[in-house]
Amino acid sequence: MSATDISIKPRVGRRGILIGAVAFCTLAAIALDTTVVTIGSDQDTRVAGFSPDAFGAEQFPRIREDVKARAVEAETLAAALAEDKSAAAAQYGTGGAMPVLPVRVSGTVGDGKSGIYDIEVDGVEDVRVRVQTGPAINGTDLRDAPGDIAFGDFKNQIEYQDAGAGINRAMKAEVLEGLDTSSLTGKTISVTGVFKLINPKMWLITPVEVQVQ
Repeated sequence: MSATDISIKPRVGRRGILIGAVAFCTLAAIALDTTVVTIGSDQDTRVAGFSPDAFGAEQFPRIREDVKARAVEAETLAAALAEDKSAAAAQYGTGGAMPVLPVRVSGTVGDGKSGIYDIEVDGVEDVRVRVQTGPAINGTDLRDAPGDIAFGDFKNQIEYQDAGAGINRAMKAEVLEGLDTSSLTGKTISVTGVFKLINPKMWLITPVEVQVQ
């Protein structure tokens, strides 16, 4: 063994010790900075991020009760809109340029297409009344109905839109799941729900309660 070999070995040993010490310190720092999250805890919910379906399941029951409490009979609402659209919207609706109005209708189910059915309502003339029954529930009318779910409550526009979709899915599960639409035409139906006031003579109702006689 040469003198050169003897002199190298101690230096290599010291280098290994130094590397090991650095690795140990790094692992210790990672361990100290790691938080154990229990599944189902509040921390778990925050880590998982926004859940549209959880939000919808939480919000729909109170939206349903709010709509039922404020719902206006179709004949009364149609007359008010015909007389003064702005005044009726201010009295009964929530929202700004396109307010959401709560309504209660009873009538005979007409033809349907893509899950949207016409309803012939006694006492309501010159207004086309329709209800959407799925499978696709379009729009954010349920989200906007109470007037207190705002864009600023969410991280971005995607979450805000997803919140509306989550509420729609919760409604479908509770209201429309057992509805037999195969023979709905010709039957008498009672619907409580909301519609966005785009055209006062065209109502597309998103339901919160449906009863078929």
